[in-house]
Amino acid sequence: MKTAAQLVRLKSVQHQQVHSIAPEQTVLEALQIMAEKNVGALPVIEDGQVVGVFSERDYARKMVLQGRSSVGTSVRTVMSAPVVTADSQQSIDRCMEVMTDSHLRHLPVLDNGQLMGLLSIGDLVKEAIVEQADLIRQLEHYIRGH
Repeated sequence: MKTAAQLVRLKSVQHQQVHSIAPEQTVLEALQIMAEKNVGALPVIEDGQVVGVFSERDYARKMVLQGRSSVGTSVRTVMSAPVVTADSQQSIDRCMEVMTDSHLRHLPVLDNGQLMGLLSIGDLVKEAIVEQADLIRQLEHYIRGH
């Protein structure tokens, strides 16, 4: 079973770097970054620390449904905080458990307190499928006696 750090490294090899935003930036700026980078969430970084996560869900629930303007609203006022994080050495299974229990779609991964990457529930599901397929191949190989 891979760790959170291994999955984050795999994403970075595939050129999926982590993008972030500062809490004083506007929601409009966050949306522009998310659209440009094709991501559904951004870790919110202040003084080198993850202080929240801003997601499409935050935008829909805390902006659109409340009739707020994304131009003058800071990310800090609508980000999800306090933020739930994973340690880089946590297993993918544990990350999935944390995300499921906390109803999260995005989980910042920290290494010694510093942001290493952001995992989505989709990342974890894809990895689980790959691991299941590998296990099936191993079992088939064993059963056939090869």
